[in-house]
Amino acid sequence: MDVLSSSIYGIIQGITEFLPVSSSGHLALLPHFMNIDDPGVAFDLTMHVGTAFAVLIYFWKDVHKLLTQYWECRVFSKKVFQKNAYCINYLFSTIVTVILALVIKDFAGTIGRSVLFISLNLTIFGILMFIADKWGRHGADKQMDSSIKVKESFLIGLFQGLAVFPGVSRSGSTLTISRFLGLSREEASRYSFLLSLPIILGGFILKLPDLSSSPSIDIKVCLVGGMVSLFIGLLTIHLFLKIIKQMGLWIFSIYRILFAIYIFYTLS
Repeated sequence: MDVLSSSIYGIIQGITEFLPVSSSGHLALLPHFMNIDDPGVAFDLTMHVGTAFAVLIYFWKDVHKLLTQYWECRVFSKKVFQKNAYCINYLFSTIVTVILALVIKDFAGTIGRSVLFISLNLTIFGILMFIADKWGRHGADKQMDSSIKVKESFLIGLFQGLAVFPGVSRSGSTLTISRFLGLSREEASRYSFLLSLPIILGGFILKLPDLSSSPSIDIKVCLVGGMVSLFIGLLTIHLFLKIIKQMGLWIFSIYRILFAIYIFYTLS
């Protein structure tokens, strides 16, 4: 892979990691369109580190708040937990995601990467996202920091776990269920972005052992891909928060369906 190809990968990663259009679906299909080999584990890891840093930088105040609440929750008491409800909800969602992802990841890694399956996921979850955004438009004002929300935390974590299937979209699935549950667009987006951190970093740690069997690493190419994904990720987060506030999610639903139709007839 050359610098130009790594830059293109970084751009696609930075955009699709945070938009509800499925980053794994786009990246899984990218070699078909660019006629190149899989870039390898090391390159994939550096790009994900780039997007993780984008979340850390953009939501630093929220991350600091979460870490503070987590430290306070070392004291096991109902009163402390209620006071730090956001952290408890966040941890519960993450645990549910991790358990489900570990259970279904092998299945998702085989049948889930077929063009037909990716197209179906893009379409089905695109339609669900459109319905959820319209359904939750009126009176959606739930806040994840107001109290411990077992049902909401569980379902959001569950839907995030489904994103191991290419075409589902981690942010798309969490936004969809969050809107169905009555969270506002802004609250659903912020919670979704913050939930990506442990998942991205967890995926990074799980893939580290694969580096030993990875082909020779081109440091320059990896750094370019990682830096591009970082800067594009920051820009994407900023623009997405503005778009969703003014327009909602329907535009991404339309894109998902059109993209699904395109790849099905082009690659199947």
